[in-house]
Amino acid sequence: MNTINVQTPIPGPRSRQALDKQLAQESTAVSYPKRLPISLAKGLGCYVQDLDGNVFIDFLAGAGSLPLGHSHPDLVAEVVEQAGTLCLGLDFPTPAKERFTDAHLGMLPEAIRGDYRIHFCGPTGADAVEAAVKLAKAGSGADEIISFRGGYHGCTNGALSLTGNRAMKKNVPGKMPGVHFFPFGSTSTSQASSVLNGAQVDAALLLESALEDVNSGLGNVAAVILELVQGEGGVYVADKDFVQRIYQLTRKFGITLIIDEIQTGCGRTGTWYAFEQYGIEPDIFVTSKGTSGIGLPSSLMFYRKSLVSWPSGSHIGTFRGNQLAFVAGAKAIEVFHRDAVLNNVRLRSEQIGKRLGELQRDFAMLGEVRGLGLMLGVEILNPVTGKVCEATASKIQQRALRLGLITELGGRDDTVLRVLPPLNVSEQTVTEALGVLEHVLTELINDNEGAGQ
Repeated sequence: MNTINVQTPIPGPRSRQALDKQLAQESTAVSYPKRLPISLAKGLGCYVQDLDGNVFIDFLAGAGSLPLGHSHPDLVAEVVEQAGTLCLGLDFPTPAKERFTDAHLGMLPEAIRGDYRIHFCGPTGADAVEAAVKLAKAGSGADEIISFRGGYHGCTNGALSLTGNRAMKKNVPGKMPGVHFFPFGSTSTSQASSVLNGAQVDAALLLESALEDVNSGLGNVAAVILELVQGEGGVYVADKDFVQRIYQLTRKFGITLIIDEIQTGCGRTGTWYAFEQYGIEPDIFVTSKGTSGIGLPSSLMFYRKSLVSWPSGSHIGTFRGNQLAFVAGAKAIEVFHRDAVLNNVRLRSEQIGKRLGELQRDFAMLGEVRGLGLMLGVEILNPVTGKVCEATASKIQQRALRLGLITELGGRDDTVLRVLPPLNVSEQTVTEALGVLEHVLTELINDNEGAGQ
């Protein structure tokens, strides 16, 4: 599996059978197969094969949780060996856990490496967000949280309450109270989107004025939670000045700053953590997706040693002792060093950005290209009106799948085509994937379907 090979209609007959069975048996909340109607059989590196034998480039990569691609042989060998020794260790110390802990703490910037403790959370990033908010409240005695428009922090009750997406929350009563949303200071200059960003409003000044104003309606603020690249929100990159001003405000008012690195962590943006590019030192940061390197569940919270110490059992979870994730994650960090993966992220990011810029000039349906490292996205537009267009984005995704490229949509109304390849993706695979995208765009122009009508 090292090139695209699509032999059947999508879905093929075996995939269709599996999808129909899933539809009959599983929750109606299933999402990915509704847009990408295939049934996966196996994956290797940047490629996956469905039950019908069709091979696709996977630029979704487990929603970013496969930084070294599918079934990396070095990581698989570690998992297989560990599986015969110990799979679950709760929160007991084990050799696998010690190796994993040392490896992840060792990836922090040297100047702050000794300043943080690591807390093992439940299997998802949302659980790490819950832990961070709980710790911030426990340490401050305050109970209100500041979040940002467009932010996504998970689907558990507290994390969902911190998330900007109104559609996800509208039928969920009893959300966590005391959450206040402010505009996100982005580098975006897109005119196609109505989102408030750094080019339209001084987002940091709005927050500062609310904190300063005794009549702003804010209560006792425990924490500010912030993504540095809003993945689900549309791949909006935080403006550096905005982030540094938010950081200084949290210092001034004694507010805990939580940086959500669930999607941006573990090398996705070209540095191990995105906050390294912003000149800040968060009080708490959380990460999850890339921590095991191979898609095994693991989520982590890092917090300053100066923060309040929790009593025993304050935040627990049975599966926080996943030994298979630990050995794979430690090995993944070895591979990152050995194979200069972070350098590859920067090179491939430049390659993708340059080619998308060329396509943007040739195809009016491509709008602003945004992102950091290999967390990229491009706005999809109606070429006639210049407005973001959900119908055109969906057609691009569907046609790309039929030609062998798996991509995801995000942003408001799913109008941003996201690019999330494995971080060790090769120059050749990137060229092949972007060739598919160009072919799809050409088809749409020739079919006069670019306007999404």
